[in-house]
Amino acid sequence: MCLASLNATRVLAQTASQPSPFDGPWDSRPKLTGDWGGPREELRGHGITLDISATEYYQGTASGGIHDGFEFGGRADYLLNIDGQKAGLWQGLYINLHGETVYGDSVNLFTGAIVPVNIGRAHPVFFGDETALTAVRFTQVLSENLTLYGGRINTIDNIQQPFMPGRGLDAGFMNAAFVWNPILGRTMNYVQNGVGAAVLAGGYPVFSLTVYDTNNVTTESGFDVLFNNGAVIYPTVSLPTNFFGMPGHQSVWGAYSSGRYAILSPQSLNNFPPPGLFPPPALLQGFAPPTTFIKDSWWITYLFDQALWVDATDQTRSWGVFGNVGISDGMPNPIHWSAIFGIGGSSPIPNRNLDTFGIAYYYLGFSDSFESLAPPFLRDEHGLELFYNVAVTPWFHVTADLQVITPLLQPVHTSLVLGLRSKIDF
Repeated sequence: MCLASLNATRVLAQTASQPSPFDGPWDSRPKLTGDWGGPREELRGHGITLDISATEYYQGTASGGIHDGFEFGGRADYLLNIDGQKAGLWQGLYINLHGETVYGDSVNLFTGAIVPVNIGRAHPVFFGDETALTAVRFTQVLSENLTLYGGRINTIDNIQQPFMPGRGLDAGFMNAAFVWNPILGRTMNYVQNGVGAAVLAGGYPVFSLTVYDTNNVTTESGFDVLFNNGAVIYPTVSLPTNFFGMPGHQSVWGAYSSGRYAILSPQSLNNFPPPGLFPPPALLQGFAPPTTFIKDSWWITYLFDQALWVDATDQTRSWGVFGNVGISDGMPNPIHWSAIFGIGGSSPIPNRNLDTFGIAYYYLGFSDSFESLAPPFLRDEHGLELFYNVAVTPWFHVTADLQVITPLLQPVHTSLVLGLRSKIDF
């Protein structure tokens, strides 16, 4: 304890002469509340950071879809990060907690699509108000090349949309397909208990292997059902590239699950099965949806991103192209293949250094096993999104968003979805 106190004192002495990253004029500092008059910076010196943000959405279907109309909803995120060495524990330990509150309504059910048009209001729950602790993650850095981790893992927290600052749900695109490939939805959940390891090269994770429990534990601990339906083995390989002197990545992700699933089993990442999937029984001549459970499921995806422009004065600013192509077993996974392509990143408009933009398209090819359930009423799903994010200040962002969605439900017309998103970092 004495050594820990001495180390903390040294850290504070070293940072005292440096300007606080939270300080500065109200319209140019990164957080609205600044350094709280000093305590925030002092906590950071002790290895503790607390980030709070509030995001609000006003979004609706201007035409098409299942319902017309606009809805208002929002979310709040509470992120607590602890550096074990600075906090007086031991070197290489990091603890990350993520709490979330969602409230209000969304239009995720209005389009008839399985992919949420507002990922921020789809988690931790699709409907109603909810507060949940969605991450309690422990990381131990063993060396500059090897890291171990485990606990209650929020599977989207560490996902970074290509060329977008920040991570998680509100860093760029609003449509969930451009945050993660929907083909993952059969075996992956928003929150899962698991353990894993990552191999790093130059500080970048080039290989990881995670073993997850199959159960969705977003709003519960999950200890009473731990591995009662098998496990998910989830490897990833990602290699940095430098084509044409510009940064990029080539990656392959995959998963194998030993769990048992029906083709219509609910998914926590997708709006599946969507409301109105089957018309009234009279139209289907007494057809009953299948409930047969099938053991084992797999998918594999190839991802790439390639910068086309990098700011010579700020290497963190860039824009480029990206893509994500996946294939699965097709049974019990209802999505047999998927393709996602887009362009986006930092704004090319002069003097708008903190603005971002994006345009992307997704296509989901459903399996014959799924489409044969109701052939006249099902089709492949695809959608387009355009957005522009305006940094009013570094801590206040407003996003204008447009989406065109053609859902899997055949009788439902293509919908035009318009939305606004605002986010404040406190």
